[in-house]
Parts: sequence; structure tokens; C-alpha cells
Amino acid sequence: MPTSSELPEEMAITTKFRKPTSPSNFYFCTTLFFIVLFTIPVLFLLHTPTTTSICTTLASSQNQTWSGDLQLAQFAWNHLSFFEHKTPPFALKIAVFSRKWPIGTTPGGMERHAHTLHTALARLGHQIHVFTSPPQDESTSIKSSEVNKDSHQEGAPSSPYIHFHEGEPGRWRYNKAWEQFVEENRREPFDVVHSESVALPHWLARNMSNLAVSWHGIALESLQSSIFQDLARQPDEPMSPLFNQSIQGVVPKVLNEIRFFRNYAHHVAISDSCGEMLRDVYQIPNRRVHVILNGVDEDEFREDAELGREFRRKIGIPGNASLVLGVAGRLVKDKGHPLLHEAYSRLITKYPNVYLIVAGSGPWENRYRDLGSQVLVLGSMSPSMLRGFYNAIDIFVNPTLRPQGLDLTLMEAMMSGKPLLASRFPSIKGTIVVDDEYGYMFSPNVESLLEALEEVVKEGPQRLAMRGKACREYAAKMFTARKMALAYERLFLCIKNHTFCTYP
Repeated sequence: MPTSSELPEEMAITTKFRKPTSPSNFYFCTTLFFIVLFTIPVLFLLHTPTTTSICTTLASSQNQTWSGDLQLAQFAWNHLSFFEHKTPPFALKIAVFSRKWPIGTTPGGMERHAHTLHTALARLGHQIHVFTSPPQDESTSIKSSEVNKDSHQEGAPSSPYIHFHEGEPGRWRYNKAWEQFVEENRREPFDVVHSESVALPHWLARNMSNLAVSWHGIALESLQSSIFQDLARQPDEPMSPLFNQSIQGVVPKVLNEIRFFRNYAHHVAISDSCGEMLRDVYQIPNRRVHVILNGVDEDEFREDAELGREFRRKIGIPGNASLVLGVAGRLVKDKGHPLLHEAYSRLITKYPNVYLIVAGSGPWENRYRDLGSQVLVLGSMSPSMLRGFYNAIDIFVNPTLRPQGLDLTLMEAMMSGKPLLASRFPSIKGTIVVDDEYGYMFSPNVESLLEALEEVVKEGPQRLAMRGKACREYAAKMFTARKMALAYERLFLCIKNHTFCTYP
């Protein structure tokens, strides 16, 4: 198989004497070439409007009149209406491969997405079978043998069937899950197979024409994130010795992904920019890339002013606080916490009555605590606890350094009626903060974030509350669990029967 270090023959031949090049320098140059190759288009996207955003705007204004082949739509399917007040034409039997399934109280983002989506599909009347790893909390586990297969014939239940494979809790073993899938598929064939990212390897998936894979992260994103993390270093901070190793290691992964992604029959991009990346860089044909934005439970995340006030009292936010900022998620470097930590530490020297609530855990937890009493670090929270958190803050901050990331927290905050302060990346500005009224954006550096924070403080909570109303209205149209489930349902129906590929 050719490698990224191979050169065309005409480039290798020369009549001039050259100083010998060491293998390490040669590999470094090759790595640098691919970094430039993949990064320049992304940096360009950060400063110019993209085709996707134009398509999104078009879809937003014409979502009632657009018609055609859904497989050719390059805007998010969330803009369209699917069987909104109707039962599905028939029930589908859907297999889901997910590395983990949320059993504990604080699941990760992808686990929460998988649970929200497939529970919603089950409630729509479809028969959902989830193949996943054993839960780490064994006291609440549901063994695969407990699934009542005879009940399948009585119609789909209101929740998915969970098939935990054997083995170590929390460790995904696709071969074990595949064996369970084959057995169930032999009993009654699945209409559609859905893989959450690469839970199902491409060598197993490549011959499955009824498979769709949702991409929650790709190697190219890791490459871009590493670059932005290094750019965020302080002038006197040395480069991490692992940086060069990670950069060199991820380039072959990007190339391998470009080669094997085409083996998946259908690709679901969770942001407009991710769809653009799959089409333009990963070279996936348009009709096999479908943009369906994630959604959150509209019953779980909603405006509740009294809950917010009670939450503030409970955690000790004083009544004279001029503004309350909030951040949630894993407290790690690639989520941008070095930026927020430094920017906020500067902000409170000028505005000491501005408070920050941190809902999450990780390496930066204690560093936030060291900033003083204006910072309240609450640790990881369950979705039910997050509802109080969102309603207690004036604005939600997301300083991510992952250009293709689209955290569920952004949508949860908007559904709770809160404006956003987020990194200016294509995924966010093209899908989330599509209107200036929804909040503020900043370049991924301390100075830009601090400038944006000062603007937020000057604007004050009353104006931010008005922005929050606009956020809630937009999110209710685009980011609900039902909206997401209906879009996936239509895609799965389209995969099963091409008649459903034509909209409306």
C-alpha cells in the first residue's frame, strides 16, 4: 500500500549532488506538507463565508418550498419537516453499534446523543437494537440474555433493546458485538444498520449497503485541534514534547481515513462544516453525505427562571453578582480551558463581581478553584442537574479548540434560553451562532476571548436575556430530539426504500 512518504519518480531523480537527508528530517518535511495541505483550507474557512452557510441560509428561508432528492441536499435536514404529526409508514428494525451506552449519571456527549436519538426513534414506533459494551456500573446492568426476543413480534417497544456483549466493563469489543448482531440478523434481518462513529470497523461495514455512520470526530479534526492547542500556548510556555509525536502520528491516520471512509454506504455529518469536509477533503460523493444536526431533549432542557434562582442560592452566588458565566463539559486542554482560565483571571481584576460556574471535571478543575471565590467548580453533572445550571447563568461559554466539534452543551444552553460565547470555528458559526443575536464569537486566543468577555460584561444581563429568547426560538426549530429523530427516520426510510428519498 502506498504511504504518505512516497514521492513521484520524477521528483526523486536529479543530476545535481545533494547533501544526504536523514529519514527523520524527510519524515518531518512530509508531515509538514500534509499539515499545510489540510490546515490552510480550514484557516480560510475561519475568515470567509462557506458554501454550506449559504446553503443553510437558503434552506432556512425555503424549508417549506424546497423539493427534490434528499440525497443531494447539502444543507442540514433539520430545516425540513418530516411526518411531524403522522405515524411512520411502517416500523423499521434498526441495529445500532455504539461503543458505550449511558447507564451512569454523567455520560459523555456521544453516549447522550446515542441515547437521546435511539430512544426517540423507539418512541416513534421503530424496533431498535443497541449493541454495546458492558456497563461499568454493573449494579444497573441489563444482560443481553434478559432481552425478550419473543416480544419483538408484538411490535416495537418504547425503548431500545440493549445487547451488552461479554467482557470487561466499559471496553468495546466489536467482534463480540458483531457476533450478537449476526445472530439477531439471522433471526429477523435488520432494515438499517447505524454505527456511531467507527464503532463498526470499515472491513465489516464495507459490504453493507444499508449502513449509515454518524461522525462525531475524525482524525483531521485531531490534527487541527493539535495545531490550535499549540497556538494557544503562552509566549514563555515551552512546546510540549508530545506535540511533534502527535502531529506525525495523526497524519497517517488522516490518510487512512480518506481511504477507508468511502467503504461506508452513507455518512451522517453532525454539522454543516463536517459535511463539507467529508465531501471536499474526504472525497465522499454528495449523495452519500447527509447533514443531520444533533438534538437534545426538549422536555429536559427548557427555560425555568425560578429553578435558576434556586440553583444560584444553593451554590452560593451572591445577590450582588453583576454577571454569571457558565461553562460545562470535560475540563481538558482541547476544550479550550487554558484560554478561559487565563482570560477570566484577567477579567476579574477589572470586574470582581463577575462569577463563573464550572460544571465538569478534569485536569483544570483545581486550577479554576485557585482563581478564588468568584469561581464555583461543581464537578460533573447529570442532565437533570444541568437544567438548573443553565437556568442559573446569564451566558454560556464554549472555548473549544476543536474546529469540527459541535458540543451538545451549546444546544442545551440555547434550548434553556441562554446566549452563547463560543470559538469562531466553521462548525459553530455555520450551524449554531448563525445570527449575531445568538451571542458572541472569538478567535481561539486569550486576547480575543478577553475582549469578547468585556463586551459581554458591558452589555449586561438584561440584554443577554433578550438574546437568550432568540436562542430559544431558533433552537426549538432546529435542535430538538424529535427534530433530529424525524430526520434520521427519513434517512433510514430512504435507505430501506428509495421512494422516501424524494422530498416532500
